[in-house]
Amino acid sequence: MPSRALAPEIAAFYTGQSGFSSPGRMVGLYADLPPDPARLAEIVRGLMIHRVEGDLFGYRIPPARLHDDAETRYLDDILAIIAGRDDAPLTGPRAPGERFVGVCRDFSLLHCSMLRHSGVPARLRSGFADYFTTDGFHMDHVVTEYWDDRHGWRLADPQLADPRLYSVDFDPMDVPRDRFLVAGAALEFVRSGEADPASFGVPVPGRLLAGEWFVIGDVRLDLAALNKVETLLWDVWGAWTDDDDALTGDVRALYDQVARVTRDEVDFHAARTLFTGNPALTTPRTVLSLAPFNGPAEVALRDHSPS
Repeated sequence: MPSRALAPEIAAFYTGQSGFSSPGRMVGLYADLPPDPARLAEIVRGLMIHRVEGDLFGYRIPPARLHDDAETRYLDDILAIIAGRDDAPLTGPRAPGERFVGVCRDFSLLHCSMLRHSGVPARLRSGFADYFTTDGFHMDHVVTEYWDDRHGWRLADPQLADPRLYSVDFDPMDVPRDRFLVAGAALEFVRSGEADPASFGVPVPGRLLAGEWFVIGDVRLDLAALNKVETLLWDVWGAWTDDDDALTGDVRALYDQVARVTRDEVDFHAARTLFTGNPALTTPRTVLSLAPFNGPAEVALRDHSPS
């Protein structure tokens, strides 16, 4: 297969760290990282445990870590927690009790950070995976998308990098796009009537969050991540609602427009223009964080102007 070229300005954009993905003061931990994307995914998998994976490891996650680790927005702070629990090189897997307790976004943010550090264009993608359940439900999820000169943009799921934990019938470094639907594609399925909006969402303590409004929320997050603003998954701003009945025609039309430019083939320049030019979409310096364990709070973000 012939090699493919990524436009230089796009390659430069996605190779540069964001305010969220930068290792910052912890960059020394990256000194001996290998450049191989698959090996980096394995390293990430050995440093983190998802906060619903305690039973997979036979480990009772302490409540304080369960609640607080995944509230860590910035990669330098995540690395500080990891190094504070075990100061060995990152290339060695940690015992469950020494791992960072996060969610899918944290696995992919660390993987994306390492890829960017290695000179590989990478970005986060928000959407829905069908491989965590067997009943057709599409679980809210975040993966890495990285550039491969032979194949173009590929989806990678570092949470799947240990086959002893998850058995899937595909390469976790090349997730099929019908197994992980980027948010824009999911919204188009819902809006066309081809998919039940109630089959897209995530269970949280006490209830299931699902519906068209939830898919639209992921479209908002995906657009932000494509602009290198990789917030927590429960950060909200701009045009949003938590109820299908509250969705207006204007909100639907706005996110239909976003979905068209953030599908599998991303229109980079249109995505940049939509995000930077529309106050209903642009992430402000202060967001409302609807943390599932710690409760809602207004949070002032660091400067997140993409480099």
